[in-house]
Amino acid sequence: MRILIAEDDPTSCTMLAGVLTKQGYQVETCVNGAEAWQALQRADAPRLAVLDWSMPEMDGLEVVRRVSALKIDRPPYILMLTSRTEKADIVQGLEAGANDYLTKPFDPGELRARVAVGQRMVEMQSALIESREALQHQATHDSLTGLLNRGAIVERLSQELDRCARNACACAVAMCDIDRFKQINDQRGHSAGDDVLRGIASVVGELLRSYDAVGRIGGDEFLIVVPIEEGRDHVAIFDRLCTGIANCSFAMADAQPLSVTVSMGVARADGTKSANQVLAAADLAMYRAKHQGRNCVVYAA
Repeated sequence: MRILIAEDDPTSCTMLAGVLTKQGYQVETCVNGAEAWQALQRADAPRLAVLDWSMPEMDGLEVVRRVSALKIDRPPYILMLTSRTEKADIVQGLEAGANDYLTKPFDPGELRARVAVGQRMVEMQSALIESREALQHQATHDSLTGLLNRGAIVERLSQELDRCARNACACAVAMCDIDRFKQINDQRGHSAGDDVLRGIASVVGELLRSYDAVGRIGGDEFLIVVPIEEGRDHVAIFDRLCTGIANCSFAMADAQPLSVTVSMGVARADGTKSANQVLAAADLAMYRAKHQGRNCVVYAA
């Protein structure tokens, strides 16, 4: 773990750095509050800081206040170093946002113990954030393909339609269905069907742009939302997807590779219709693609 030490007294700074370095910490030092404030704003800022209360340019208390005002998920754990022993001063530091305090002259054993507590708190905070992010991912993504799930992709569609209405622009919405998918499950087994779903998700993810969106809305159906850029041919995107999937051979876990095709129905939307209306138009166009022989893209009127 990296620790920031902000201390203007060279002797004290050297002693602090020596104790913490011997404990295996990576130490970064600065000599005034302004430098500490700059360091704690960096994207790679140390997760734990030892700040002297009295420093030139900006005191430790002001640094603590500014850090506390930052809207960040992983704020640093701040240990305030001070020669002030009055309870009112200590309370003032803690109320400003400091997590703990250490009085000067400091005891090396107490320093190690309080820093160890800070490290445990930082690690616990990181674990909680990672758990929260994992739960958020599970709530919005399909467990088989890793794509957005039905609720998340429909929400993304609604957001894109709102954007189109605000900015007087348009997007293209495609319903994509795997041709004869039931036969794959019946003849090769559901594990083969799962391999196909994962394979198509991978192909689509590679061929779409970073700001396009794709999700699995159930079974063998996928929903694709593509912003239409002025001067760009959005039709080519879906033709490329359809052709790209048809040209792929998907590896099967227990059998010979398998090639599949898809039928796609595309509806253009400008924000004047609801998500359900746009989905219905794309769905109808997709069924027209099925009736026209599959392995093709049909565009809604």
